[in-house]
Amino acid sequence: MARNAREALYLVVSRRRVSLEEEDHIPTRQLQDGGRRSKNQPAHANAYPAMVTTVDRGRFELLLLDPTRSQTRISAIKARQIGRKGVIVGDNVKVIPTSKDAGRIIAVQPRNTVLRRSADDSNTREKPIVANATQLAAVIATTSPEPNFGLGERAIIAAIDAKLTPLVIATKCDLAAPNNLRDYFEALGVEVLTTVKGQNVDNVAKRLTDQTTVLIGESGVGKSSLVNALVPAAGRETGHVSSATSFGRHTSSSVVAFALPSGGLLIDTPGLRTFGLAHITVKEFETKARNRLNTDSEKFQELLKLVQDLPALRNY
Repeated sequence: MARNAREALYLVVSRRRVSLEEEDHIPTRQLQDGGRRSKNQPAHANAYPAMVTTVDRGRFELLLLDPTRSQTRISAIKARQIGRKGVIVGDNVKVIPTSKDAGRIIAVQPRNTVLRRSADDSNTREKPIVANATQLAAVIATTSPEPNFGLGERAIIAAIDAKLTPLVIATKCDLAAPNNLRDYFEALGVEVLTTVKGQNVDNVAKRLTDQTTVLIGESGVGKSSLVNALVPAAGRETGHVSSATSFGRHTSSSVVAFALPSGGLLIDTPGLRTFGLAHITVKEFETKARNRLNTDSEKFQELLKLVQDLPALRNY
């Protein structure tokens, strides 16, 4: 990531810095001389607040949130004391530097929100994807590939479950009108933003300003191109849609957080073809949705029926 992008990311997430006045419990370690090292001793006195921006096979890219440090980024691994607790993009953590460019995560702060999904509709085991987001935007192409209304519906359900604001971003509007997408999702009370190839994305950037927004979408819908337009320094690889399969090629392989020049964070995720909802109950969704969607609309009743009919969703 370019220097100016790193600096922007630092400024954005510094606003989210969590209070570290109350120390998390940190187990003591037996020292070679038989003594015990407590959390108040120098071993953890140099722990810094940070935010996870990338997760890759057990290694984490962190943005340091301590303004006294000239270095803003560091690679880290989890300390053994964290155990099996997962660390995901968006997590606020404490890290101890082990060298100039490396460190060890010793604590994970409580999460304000957690976006989750299950592997499929037959597996109720949930997988946390992103922590501390405020919005979830489903990127849907008007054509090539054909609009995936189902993924949009599932994104709305997942957003409501995670207490995020759902959005839809319609791409390739220069190739086909977004009327069907707009009519369908706006009837649910979900805002629909549109983009046209070759034109600026100021309308999208304005809506995402000062928010932490997660992007999801199928491969080939133009999600990586949208990220590059919103964050010129992102450098996300773009692909194309196969004429034989109508599917795009996966160009993003990991979840990554970027700073928006206008303020806020944009979290890109790998291309999806499905979004499992087996971890959500019908009752939970109905309760949370009443404060976030137009529950009087005919389309909402259709969405509620979708929730009730999904065999994966538990009816209790």
